[in-house]
Amino acid sequence: MSGIQRRWIINVLAVSLLLILSVMTALAITVSDYHYSALTSSLENRAEMYASVISKNFLTTFDDYVRYINRLANEFTERDQFELQFITSGGRLQLSTNYTVSGLLVDTPDVRSALQTGVSRSYIGANLNTGERVIAVSAPIFLPSGSAIGAVRCVTSLERADAHILQFMGWGALVSTAFLLVMLAVNLLFIRGILTPVQEINRIAKRIAEGGYGVRIEKTYRDEMGELVENLNHMSGEIRAAERMRSDFISSVSHELRTPLTAISGWGETLLSADMNDPNEIRKGLRIMLKETSRLSRMVEELLDFSRIEGGRLTLDIGPVDLASELEEIVYLHMDALKRDGIMLIYHQPDHMPEVLGDRARLKQVFVNILDNAAKHGGSGKRIEAMLDFDGRWVTITVRDYGQGIPQSELEHVKYKFYKGSSTARGSGIGLSVSDEIVRLHGGELLIESTEGEGTKVTVRLPHGDDIERDE
Repeated sequence: MSGIQRRWIINVLAVSLLLILSVMTALAITVSDYHYSALTSSLENRAEMYASVISKNFLTTFDDYVRYINRLANEFTERDQFELQFITSGGRLQLSTNYTVSGLLVDTPDVRSALQTGVSRSYIGANLNTGERVIAVSAPIFLPSGSAIGAVRCVTSLERADAHILQFMGWGALVSTAFLLVMLAVNLLFIRGILTPVQEINRIAKRIAEGGYGVRIEKTYRDEMGELVENLNHMSGEIRAAERMRSDFISSVSHELRTPLTAISGWGETLLSADMNDPNEIRKGLRIMLKETSRLSRMVEELLDFSRIEGGRLTLDIGPVDLASELEEIVYLHMDALKRDGIMLIYHQPDHMPEVLGDRARLKQVFVNILDNAAKHGGSGKRIEAMLDFDGRWVTITVRDYGQGIPQSELEHVKYKFYKGSSTARGSGIGLSVSDEIVRLHGGELLIESTEGEGTKVTVRLPHGDDIERDE
């Protein structure tokens, strides 16, 4: 039996046993009260009837009283049901229909109450003669003057009543045992129905933990267990996709790092060669080395930013930023490089643009990344347009290219970390993810619209004012 199954059964049995014991106790008390109350009421009626008859027929002398009670005892026909006793005013047994020893002191509560207070009372306890459990009721016998001359006592054994109660409790125990067995069988079936899919889920989870990403469980349930299976299958698929993107990312980054390192290493060896005397060639080599070094620095910074985002450690240095000036600087820095590649960069400069609160360096990083992406992925369109606008509340930066665009199936994933889709352009696949987080920390949003074959438009919307999330 598994741990869950054992705990479930123990808990169910414990609750069931507690419930059964409570019910059985209540039933035992109820049944006992019913039997004892019925016997008490019957004996009380008998005792008061005999006491009333004796009081009404009492003659003038004590001898007449004795003769009368002897006649009642001799004519008594209910010996198999109860014993009829006559008690003296001193509390001693005077006469009994069951031939109990006369003169025996009967010092029980029912007798004392009848003689001292003149009130009938019942008693449950041991028979003074035999020691068996009995129930007795004593009723006072009054003289014509109103004083008590003795008491009539009706006594019956509780053996038969107790036997009935025990029999009832025995049947109750049998029913309870059957109930427990049924409960045990039903719960074993129920918990097995839960454990089977749980064990299957546990087995698949272990396979996933051991590297079996993408493994799925067949869904055979339509309840919460089915929902759990769906979630686990989804998680397995997501882990597989994330693992694939991670592998692609490592491969891509390795390639991206190798390319500039190869260029730097090659030109370094060339510049160190003894026959390298052409100053123009030397300057060309140094420019390439500087360019590739700058590219490596950007890649390393991008990776560091991604690591900070993953750890929640990316912070902003907030201050007034002249976006028009910053974007103009970035555009003109890219314009000549793009022109050499045959790409025309058009910048629509605004007439007036207010300053915004933000991190100048991080916002420049976003704009550079967007322009680089436009050149890498949309350069085939030979034209890129950049525009800055302000509507009184939001500052909007738009970069539009006329390249091949992004397939609709990939559009919703382009801001995911490591995602490169079907693009063959160089890059780590985390630039847009980092840019999106930077814009979000500024309280803005980064939107991407694209039509395959027509190009892509990237829009950055930033709030104008102090309403910016600041990471401490």
